[in-house]
Amino acid sequence: MNNKAEPFQKLCKRMLLWEFPDELVIEPTDGSSASAFSISLIDASMKLIDSIPDCSSIHVPKTQLIFGVVGMLKLVTGSYLFVVTDCKCVGSYLGHPIFKVISLKVLPCSYSAKNSPAEQKKVENEFCRLLKTAERTTGLYFSYDTTLALSAQRLYDLGDESKMLPLWRQAEPRFLWNSYMLEALVDKKLDPYLLPVVQGSFHNFQATIGKEIVDVTLIARRCTRRNERLSLTDYYLYPLKGTRMWRRGADPEGHVANFVESEQIVQINGFTSSFVQVRGSIPFLWEQIVDLSYKPKFEIVRPEEAPRIAERHFLDLRKMYGSVLAVDLVNKHGGEGRLSETFSNALQPIVSEDLRYQHFDFTKICGHVHFECLSFLYDQAADFLAKNGYFLLNEKSQKMKEQLGVVRTNCIDCLDRTNITQSMIARKMLELQLRSIGVFAAEEIISSHPNLDGSFRILWANHGDDISIQYSGTAALKGDIVRSGQRIVQGVLKDRYISLKRYYLNNFSDGTKQDAIDLLQGHYIASSRRDITPLSQTGGLEAIASFPIALCLVMIGLFFTTMSLGQVGNDGRHLLFSVVWGSMSVGIAAFVRANGRIFCNRPRLQLHSKPDC
Repeated sequence: MNNKAEPFQKLCKRMLLWEFPDELVIEPTDGSSASAFSISLIDASMKLIDSIPDCSSIHVPKTQLIFGVVGMLKLVTGSYLFVVTDCKCVGSYLGHPIFKVISLKVLPCSYSAKNSPAEQKKVENEFCRLLKTAERTTGLYFSYDTTLALSAQRLYDLGDESKMLPLWRQAEPRFLWNSYMLEALVDKKLDPYLLPVVQGSFHNFQATIGKEIVDVTLIARRCTRRNERLSLTDYYLYPLKGTRMWRRGADPEGHVANFVESEQIVQINGFTSSFVQVRGSIPFLWEQIVDLSYKPKFEIVRPEEAPRIAERHFLDLRKMYGSVLAVDLVNKHGGEGRLSETFSNALQPIVSEDLRYQHFDFTKICGHVHFECLSFLYDQAADFLAKNGYFLLNEKSQKMKEQLGVVRTNCIDCLDRTNITQSMIARKMLELQLRSIGVFAAEEIISSHPNLDGSFRILWANHGDDISIQYSGTAALKGDIVRSGQRIVQGVLKDRYISLKRYYLNNFSDGTKQDAIDLLQGHYIASSRRDITPLSQTGGLEAIASFPIALCLVMIGLFFTTMSLGQVGNDGRHLLFSVVWGSMSVGIAAFVRANGRIFCNRPRLQLHSKPDC
């Protein structure tokens, strides 16, 4: 990489957390010149201190080793500090060690809740339960020496003044997972403590090509954009960071759900090369409301606005990446067909040399086993890829090539079909990069090197699993194809299990997870009004609707129906009993099906009163 300007003040790598009766103190223990700082447990105020307070013989403070300060979140009556309590090194990014968060801990930083009204205490407790869910967030990565929120090309092009800024300020805000939580700390002169964290995936491997060793790294960066330009209503209705069924399409400004930047980096013989792809939901307003059905219907919202929203989305992409090839993998029939047709029609007025639309009916062309047919898609995209290229540095860290455009891929979830397609494009680009560097001959391909081929497949399969787990709660479907290049019986069976697990999570778990995400990302601002209503307080049928209870009643009804039918020969009255019990079971089941939405685990913050902004 190019020479850096005078470096920013380094981040503290190891700290000791002191828990005193009236304050928390964080002290660097890695030789850093940074001062310690304290957080008052009375009002959550913060200040730098020169020395650790004296310890009382009566109240001996607890101490704990921590590895980073992630941020602070203010709720109704109190504030909460997020710290990294365990991490592990998982590789390096352009020579800098990369760490994965293993354990995240939330620490209360205020006693004001003790003197708060009962209703506020109740709401605070419900929010705290969401914070416990947030502690289990997966796929968090960071570096003490560089920002993971910038691609290699953007990091190389960073100006000297920007390189002197603290790491959290160098980061691309839309990929900074803890951007909102850092806001409470940024004006406290705590830059050596403010750890920029990215959610996504990080995997790498080394393989031999003849006598050469190639190092391949694959990074996913999930977008956590908070759009400050939206009206209160639209901002509240369309937060886009979240779980599969609860976050679809785009917001009115064109920012899409499940937007992920995937960067593949190759290092060999002193050369460094990077290739970036992106994925994201179909860019207009549409939804798929969970209602206990296996595949809820697709609903297009405000279709007349689709062209404007799509235009805003691609304008943003072109500013960020240059030219765009939009690859649409959804089916041409049924509900998916309506989405694809709307997408295609919305793009027709803005298609140009810098923006291409390519539909590829993945299911029809590839089916369940013929994934070699993706070569047809590559043939259609080859000229775009050749023209827009990839980023390349030589042995002297001089730029030889730059990536001038990006392929944007989508299916419905932007998970399974998308990952297979992106891995195919990445494979082709890796072959081009290795030929350009001189490691591969003109016709040489990855599959002629079994070690490289196998490692590459596993790399992309793990990448797809990580993104899928964060969005849907499960590993990706069709993972056996990415790993082995073929469909196997175990893979089919595993996909059936994954599909059922997704159904369960979407209907009965993701609502709570979505609330936790909305709270962490600032999509919902906890109100401190005295008339606040508990989140769990609902009215009507929804207040008593419970799928487990309904299922239990159906099973009891079926049990007694079976028992009564078995006794019909002894007493004809049992036929009447069996009809009654059977009718009750069918009635409850029909009622649950007809009112499926209220039996699901829905995001409560969406249903609650709008937040103060």
